Amino acid sequence: MGRPRTIDRDKVLDVAEEIVRREGATALTFDAVAKAAGITKGGLQYCFGSKDDLIAAMVERWFVAFDAEVARNTAADADSLEHVRGYVVASSRIDEATQTKMAGMLVTLLQSPEYLQRVRDWYAAWIGKFGPDSDAERRARTAFLAAEGAFFLRSLGLVEMDQDQWDGVFEDILKLL
Repeated sequence: MGRPRTIDRDKVLDVAEEIVRREGATALTFDAVAKAAGITKGGLQYCFGSKDDLIAAMVERWFVAFDAEVARNTAADADSLEHVRGYVVASSRIDEATQTKMAGMLVTLLQSPEYLQRVRDWYAAWIGKFGPDSDAERRARTAFLAAEGAFFLRSLGLVEMDQDQWDGVFEDILKLL
């Protein structure tokens, strides 16, 4: 009897992200991911449980990577304004394909109360950084919300924006800080 084959979660997540990027969130099925990853559907289900769990793992990995990018753009002892500056800079660097992929996965994920709470908690942690008692903190909150608004409007195809327009929007947002 041979050694059981192990499943590389990151590789499977890469494959799932590629499916979403190439074909859209509706193409993300266990069958499609298993086939593209070269594993059985049962192995995929053992690894992730359900399609919602797979999507949650994709979103969680994105949150971790995005938070790390924000940290690379923010000094360790930064105040809330500098944290938002790092957030806006990291947001401005997200390419259109990643935006579309993340928006599609988030929209799918938000249909589940369990996963909706995780996303709410992530946003609450960011909003919690801003106190309402100073102009600077309120500007930071506004810049944060503006960056998120631009992200979702472009990602969901509600506003068409080429790269120059995108860069200009983020330059304007940074001026708030």
